[in-house]
Amino acid sequence: MHSSLLIFRTAISLYVAALDGKIVASLVRARPAEFFWNIVRWLLVAVPATWTNSWLSYVQNKLAIAYRTRLTKEVIKQYLGEEQEQGPDGKIYYKISNLDDRIKNPDQMITHDIQRFSTHLAAIYSNLAKPVLDVILYNYQLSQNVGAEGLMGLTILVNGTAVLLRYLTPPFGMYTALSAQLAGSLRHTHSRLAEFSEEVAFMGGEHTEKLLIEREYAGVMEHEHRTLDSRWWFGCIEEGVIKWLWGSFGLVLCAIPVFFKLPGIESVDLGSRTEGFVTNRRLLLSSSDAFGRVMYSYKDLAELAGYTARVAELLETMEDIRKGKFEKALVSTASLEDNSRILRSRGQVIESDEIQFENVPIVTPNGDILVRSLSFHVKPGQHLLIVGPNGCGKSSLFRILGGLWPVYGGVVRKPPASQFILIPQRPYLSLGTLRDQVIYPHSKADMEARGITDGDLLKILAMVQMEGVVEREGGWDAAREWREALSGGDQQKIAWARLFYHCPKYAVLDEATSLVPLEVEGRMMEHAADLGITLLTVSHRPSLWKYHSLILHYDGQGGYVFTKLDAEKRLALQEEKQSLETKLLEVPKMRERLAELKALASSES
Repeated sequence: MHSSLLIFRTAISLYVAALDGKIVASLVRARPAEFFWNIVRWLLVAVPATWTNSWLSYVQNKLAIAYRTRLTKEVIKQYLGEEQEQGPDGKIYYKISNLDDRIKNPDQMITHDIQRFSTHLAAIYSNLAKPVLDVILYNYQLSQNVGAEGLMGLTILVNGTAVLLRYLTPPFGMYTALSAQLAGSLRHTHSRLAEFSEEVAFMGGEHTEKLLIEREYAGVMEHEHRTLDSRWWFGCIEEGVIKWLWGSFGLVLCAIPVFFKLPGIESVDLGSRTEGFVTNRRLLLSSSDAFGRVMYSYKDLAELAGYTARVAELLETMEDIRKGKFEKALVSTASLEDNSRILRSRGQVIESDEIQFENVPIVTPNGDILVRSLSFHVKPGQHLLIVGPNGCGKSSLFRILGGLWPVYGGVVRKPPASQFILIPQRPYLSLGTLRDQVIYPHSKADMEARGITDGDLLKILAMVQMEGVVEREGGWDAAREWREALSGGDQQKIAWARLFYHCPKYAVLDEATSLVPLEVEGRMMEHAADLGITLLTVSHRPSLWKYHSLILHYDGQGGYVFTKLDAEKRLALQEEKQSLETKLLEVPKMRERLAELKALASSES
């Protein structure tokens, strides 16, 4: 349909060119009836012409929307995975930002770059196919009117200057790709400031952040100025050649039938000469404009190539990540050399009801090896407490269990990722209703399919002492920005309610009760155990020790101890340690007092 409209519009242009000549000829011949009849024909042809132009624009925009929709669906399918997708091939949205350095701003590429690519792709057919068709038909008609010799001369001139323009054309495709990349970096800098605004405010880092943003903006502006300079000088050359050089030669070509008698054409009067000149000039201008649009379309093709490169980079990176191929800057060259054997290898992941690590190295995405060989075994019902200094690998263990990080060696036996739920210190609250926060990532239809009602959810909230939030916030269907509406403690309670709703085999707790009262903490831990949920807990709160039977203790130097946990004994040791630390704090004061007493005794004696 699109092609048919393009051909129809070209046919209308040919008809209008001939009609222009007839209108001017009727004026020269002083024939008012013929003139007004030609004006009526002009108005009549305006109806299909305007309809065709509007319909072409409509079809082109619909094509752009169709391209964008189809490509976005494909990218989102790879980015977020198929519904209920499990295994190491999923979680691309996490791995592309955390395990790979090639793409810094996937959000911009999925939204802005795909939109620009689709718009350029839909426009390129009209901008290229229509002018090419116009050039062929207009030149054929001109050859009939002015002779093939003159048209051949014009063709040689056009082709020669076109080669020159092609040689002088700047690399607009590279400019477009770099512009999108720089704009993405600037946007990423602003989004980081918004994400960490509280930390920046407390640290007084406004000046530093301003310098970072100004540096990114300066890079964007430097590139834009360089691109504008290239477009300016090339535009001068391009317009001078296409509009003025080609136009002047074309006018000479149109004058040939007026000044010279062409073979096979009888002598004509002034009106016929005028009609022929106007018609040929209109055809020439249309042909020149069409060829100019063919030349201009090279820039459109170059820009399309730039956006194509960006979209292709996104697709190729996601495919590499799906295959387990990552490009990440390592901590140092020494780290790469010392640990290359571990980094190049891959371990084995076996599905099991139990959790067992056999000689598994804990390796960060940048190549830092936290533990060279970790081995432990947790059966259902054996709650594991994980302790150690910051940066020793506690959270890294959870990322391996969740399938987020690759296994670089050994054997990992674990349930599928769907049987794990993570409760971090600051839980994720989605955009949606209060009900959505409890049942996330389920929908209301999923909840009802499981036979669970709002009343059941209220009982779950009562278990975490939050049943009052339903009435306070306006019911289950109330929608808020819940990170702002709920306190930190309430957010942690919502996360625990989510755990009780899903009731998985294992729960990963990362300081998940740090803002919850001890009484509520105890109720939630006991209820989780009653539901048969095995807990893997990272916490520094001694009040949680009694709920665990195993402990994994990292020393922060690459070593660890995995053993049974005697909560009473460990608590007694902790109390003794605190008592000794308190006494040691008093030692300087006691020494100072002892010195004072000695001084007094010496003075009295």
